[in-house]
Amino acid sequence: MHINKYKKRFSDSPRYFQKVFGTAVMLFLGAFLSGIACATYPDKPVKLVVPYTPGGAADQLGRAIGDRLSKEFGQPVVVENKPGASTRVAATYVANSQPDGYTLILGSNASMVLNPLLYKKTIKYDANDFKVVSLMVEMPLVVVANPTLPANNLDELKGFAKQNKGKLNYASVGLGNPLHLATEMLNQRAGIEMLHVPYNGSAPALASLMANDTQIMVDGVITSLPLIRGGKIKPLAVMSEERLEVLPDVPTVAESGYPGFKAATWFGVAVPAEVPDEIAMLLNDKLNKILVDDSFIEQFKNLGMVVQKPRSLKEIGDYVGQDNRVWSKLIEDNQIQLD
Repeated sequence: MHINKYKKRFSDSPRYFQKVFGTAVMLFLGAFLSGIACATYPDKPVKLVVPYTPGGAADQLGRAIGDRLSKEFGQPVVVENKPGASTRVAATYVANSQPDGYTLILGSNASMVLNPLLYKKTIKYDANDFKVVSLMVEMPLVVVANPTLPANNLDELKGFAKQNKGKLNYASVGLGNPLHLATEMLNQRAGIEMLHVPYNGSAPALASLMANDTQIMVDGVITSLPLIRGGKIKPLAVMSEERLEVLPDVPTVAESGYPGFKAATWFGVAVPAEVPDEIAMLLNDKLNKILVDDSFIEQFKNLGMVVQKPRSLKEIGDYVGQDNRVWSKLIEDNQIQLD
């Protein structure tokens, strides 16, 4: 019986070793092929998905990145517009794409941070499905008012709001948009009460502001700047850390009595989370080169955007994590949920 037991064990051993050896070979081949793919990346066209319609500022940014990245790679970078559902259409598409580095997305804090916090029931991706490989620009925000409002700074706005409760309305470009949430952040810090009037986009929101149907709005500098220069609306403060070159006489919210206040919309490039680290690092390196390109910096500075300094993948992760914590607290404090 003792001898038979060992006979059986040895008779089964070839099958056992075959299974172990086969698994080891598959793992080795997988790692080997993955290494080859990383070493030759990119050896075919790369797709950059832009979650917005053609022609706007974000689309211009995506195409400028695509053109320069194509030169860095020596391969075409094809921009594909996939607008819809507050960037969720494009983000869901990229999250489910092959994680090989050939499908990128022009991500933002709307798609990478806010949507997973605001659409917890219906969203089909979450923040962990992406790896942000570059922060390209911040779009500074500005607090603007109808010119007839008897307030020319935040202190006067706060005083007017307290003396005229229920008389101030603020416009936004839609529920859950970073501009809406930035206004709520300001209201919370300053103790201002205003009625929120959401619109479907910047143009109708700004039209309501100029018509005095609403009195206050937080907007991107890029869209407000022509109206400010034309005297159609007036700026009260910018939400950036420092004053802007394009609005040098407009104070920041922080220097207006709210230290540490900052709110901005950022845009960067992201890939599915399982893209190999070697490819993510290569993308980070190539995109960092674009960030120090003088023509790129000048192009978007003139549009009111702030091109970011090059960052490592760890620094990007820290930045996005901090952004997530700030907006998460605001959304939780105000019990904002959109599904």
